[in-house]
Amino acid sequence: MELRLENLTKVFTNKTGQETRAVDNLDITIESGTLVALLGPSGCGKSTTLFMIAGLVKPTSGKIFFGEDDVTKLAPEKRGIGLVFQNYALYPHMTVFKNILFPLENMDVPRDEAFERVKEMANLVGIGELLDRKPSQLSGGQQQRVAIARALVKKPRVLLLDEPLSNLDARLRLQMREEIKRIQRETGITTIFVTHDQEEAMSISDKMVVLDFGKEQQYDAPQDMYNQPDNLFVARFLGNPPINAFEAEVKNKKLIINDKPFMNVNVPDGLYDVGMRPENFRVHEKGFETEIKDIFHIGRDTMIHFEFNGKNVRALVDSDSMTDNQKTVLLTIKPERVYIFDKETGKVVNHA
Repeated sequence: MELRLENLTKVFTNKTGQETRAVDNLDITIESGTLVALLGPSGCGKSTTLFMIAGLVKPTSGKIFFGEDDVTKLAPEKRGIGLVFQNYALYPHMTVFKNILFPLENMDVPRDEAFERVKEMANLVGIGELLDRKPSQLSGGQQQRVAIARALVKKPRVLLLDEPLSNLDARLRLQMREEIKRIQRETGITTIFVTHDQEEAMSISDKMVVLDFGKEQQYDAPQDMYNQPDNLFVARFLGNPPINAFEAEVKNKKLIINDKPFMNVNVPDGLYDVGMRPENFRVHEKGFETEIKDIFHIGRDTMIHFEFNGKNVRALVDSDSMTDNQKTVLLTIKPERVYIFDKETGKVVNHA
């Protein structure tokens, strides 16, 4: 099921009449059968967007389409959505079986068919042997599987997940994000997944929408977005350790750093923000010499801290290329991995 948001906007007004634009003219098309992550810092509008798609929040303006159907004004129960909340919202007095069955009873699905669908969904999410238990007898990961099964048993057109992994420990988060990807692939259902965790989003999504203050910053495949950020916000938001960013000047088609020509660029003269990811540095005999301030060994990689253009910069290099007592290093970086951003708009100016 293709999902289309057309100029979707939500403005909240408080008691004093002050307005907050939580979602600002969001205009994206989510292809049928894909898993898309809504990603961004707290307060960026990602959950509000999800709840508008679900019908729990009414848009101020704009439209929502499921395929060719305009669902903007439809009640949640008439949209054909499955929704998994952050806290799972399971009924504590009901067994796993009855929790999953509950929406089918409301839909008046025949008893035999409903029972079969419950068993099918329970097996799909890996809890087929837990149907007689109650939520209090389950782990966090198992409760989440119940919530997903309950959302899927209705055979929804769209599956919506609101930060479903935030209550799990690190090991379970890793396991369950792999499970969500598997379940989504097996069902082929269009899925929207809200998270603030970039690693989570990049690991399982087909595409990501990065939001900031309700505005779309970029909509792209995870690796494409990482390698070709549209602006400085996206470049800074994605990556751990984060991208190194500092000021530089372009003069006569040359990028000037520390008063020295660094590389040729096809960019107008002026001051810019420049970004270089730590992992894109390489130790090379023809590189620029820099004094090492700190050095940290982290398995196969070594993290070097050095001063560059008056700022502390991180470089991740191969551990075999460094020694513990090394004081200086020759570094280079691929020209296509040096990002130049307009200082006023923040938009990248040296990539297609």
